[in-house]
Amino acid sequence: MRTIPALVCTALLLAPLPLIAHHSRATFDTTAELTMKGTVTDWLWFNPHCILRFDVTAEDGTTTNWATETSNPTDVSQRGWSRGLFRPGDEITVTLQPSRNGAAVGHTVAVVTADGRKFE
Repeated sequence: MRTIPALVCTALLLAPLPLIAHHSRATFDTTAELTMKGTVTDWLWFNPHCILRFDVTAEDGTTTNWATETSNPTDVSQRGWSRGLFRPGDEITVTLQPSRNGAAVGHTVAVVTADGRKFE
């Protein structure tokens, strides 16, 4: 009879494990960081991740729209971020861990605003 409660407790403890896997950074190269200057095109403030989109213009004149994710609004707001922090047209410097597949996406390491405020 003691094995049934033990099995139930074990099952309840293991149930959240698939949720932990969602927050993996396997799609990003966590050993590399890119830093680039750009112009905000969109700041999406919602769960499960906030998304910052910005245009980067290369020396040859081509423009690439990047998207970088942060954590959720609750987490980033505790570090000073807010819904109105970035507006289209704002100049920013972004440091991110790039996608492993070469797409113009990444995981945010830090963002510096034009007035020098740094958000990590």
